[in-house]
Amino acid sequence: MRWMSRTFPPIVALACLAAAPFAVASRSSGSAPVVVRVDHHTHLNSPAIQAFLPDFCRSVARFGKCDPALTTPQTPADLLAAMDKAGIRRALVLSTAYLAESPMVNPPRADAVDLMRAANDWTVQLARDHPGRFRAFISVDPLRATALPEIARWKGNSAVTGLKLHLTSSGVDLRRDRDVAALKKVFAAAATNHWAIVIHLRTQRGDYGAADVRRFVDEVLPAAAGTPVQIAHVGGWSGIDPPTLAALGAFADAIEAKPANFCHVWFDLSGVWTDKTPLADRQAIVALIRRIGLRHFLAGSDWPYGGTDLADYYGRVYPELPLTPREWAVIRRNVAPYAR
Repeated sequence: MRWMSRTFPPIVALACLAAAPFAVASRSSGSAPVVVRVDHHTHLNSPAIQAFLPDFCRSVARFGKCDPALTTPQTPADLLAAMDKAGIRRALVLSTAYLAESPMVNPPRADAVDLMRAANDWTVQLARDHPGRFRAFISVDPLRATALPEIARWKGNSAVTGLKLHLTSSGVDLRRDRDVAALKKVFAAAATNHWAIVIHLRTQRGDYGAADVRRFVDEVLPAAAGTPVQIAHVGGWSGIDPPTLAALGAFADAIEAKPANFCHVWFDLSGVWTDKTPLADRQAIVALIRRIGLRHFLAGSDWPYGGTDLADYYGRVYPELPLTPREWAVIRRNVAPYAR
């Protein structure tokens, strides 16, 4: 959520096979694009969060204006209609409950904990109401004392697929020891629950990039203990800029060095480029995708923040990334194990 090809060696390929998403390459180079069947990154605000957003946007105005899409109400029926039009069978719905406890809100809401819990309740109910269409991810602020109890509250609940973390909104600094320690505990708790983790990794630091990814890879990622981890927006937040390229480049370096350590790691392509993104930036992302390997990349839209028309997004905007038709067929058909 925004607000403001290399080949593995045979042994490594076998080691990764169990964790690999389902993917089939197209044999045709001139056929119509393969339909995306699973959107790995969407959002729906609960009524409690939607009512709170005007206050949130007024509070964060010192950082910049809120994206109008954030405060425009969307319903489950709206998302389902967009999915049906695009031929999408299933979507991961990522709770925005973490916004209630964001340190960007000043002064803090007295009812922030109640808002957070109500938002997660609502998101999980979506999965119960639409079990074939939605997979629910609760969310927490990993630096809050409420994070571990909220994760424990949902342990064993079959309607919860995973946990969403948003380091920008939560004010996490990957170069601050206490923040890294807290994040490790949250990763371990999610792993204990056998949940997937979707993480918006980019922080508020103006010099965010390779150094932050290296610390995440060395100290936080091992706490997942093999639990699936999905890096949102390929390590950035929205668009392509030097910090995003530096972050994804650091992942490429780490994966090339120790590919077996990343069998459980994926990157979603939500909100990374538009039809106005410079070609050089799109080519740079493609080069990194090929270094990391197509199997690690998942289709995602960041709906509704990249627009509400998923058919247009996947049919017109997605092909602007200069992958070959065969490469696109693989990525469009990739489905993470937790999204099946």
